[in-house]
Amino acid sequence: MNMILTTILQEKKRIEYMLSKYNTEYEQLPKGTIFEKKVGDKAYFYLKYREGKKVISQYISKENVEEVRERLEKRKHIEAMIDSLRQELVIANRALEGM
Repeated sequence: MNMILTTILQEKKRIEYMLSKYNTEYEQLPKGTIFEKKVGDKAYFYLKYREGKKVISQYISKENVEEVRERLEKRKHIEAMIDSLRQELVIANRALEGM
């Protein structure tokens, strides 16, 4: 029983550490979506996101569109990892309550 308790405590500590790391990285990545606006025959790209009730449109140069797109995908991936880790933390806490 003591070995199981030790393992669950180690796993809980690992989950909390990973949550901390992912949350830090998550906050540094851009949020929103890329929006393309065509004026005549030219295309302009914007990053659109919300800050409170305001919708912010931030211009993105054509050279940076792919980089921003990759960073947005990375943010979505990290968001999924954070959700998964939170679920694992709930399970670990329930297991510790039962002991």
